Amino acid sequence: MIKEILTQLETSLHPVAKAIHKGNHFRVLAIAFKEGMVLKEHKAHWPSKLTVLSGSVVYQETDRTISLSQYDCVDIFPEVTHQVSALEDSLCLLSQGEG
Repeated sequence: MIKEILTQLETSLHPVAKAIHKGNHFRVLAIAFKEGMVLKEHKAHWPSKLTVLSGSVVYQETDRTISLSQYDCVDIFPEVTHQVSALEDSLCLLSQGEG
């Protein structure tokens, strides 16, 4: 699945995200970015955690901005507007769901 995401990213103008594992109360997505791409403002409906596997991104909410590099992670709270911007080509995992 990750190879497929990276192949699609080559010709995409936007980040590419796909579920790589999911169940009734959770899902795990892989999200790939080219340098400069932005995952525009949105809200998560479940508690989530964004983990950077490679590259670096900036996670931004109204009142906080966090730079994340390889293996860094950030908790994303439900219904909080946020966006993610890639400082370089990056691959992230987003886990969502109730623990």
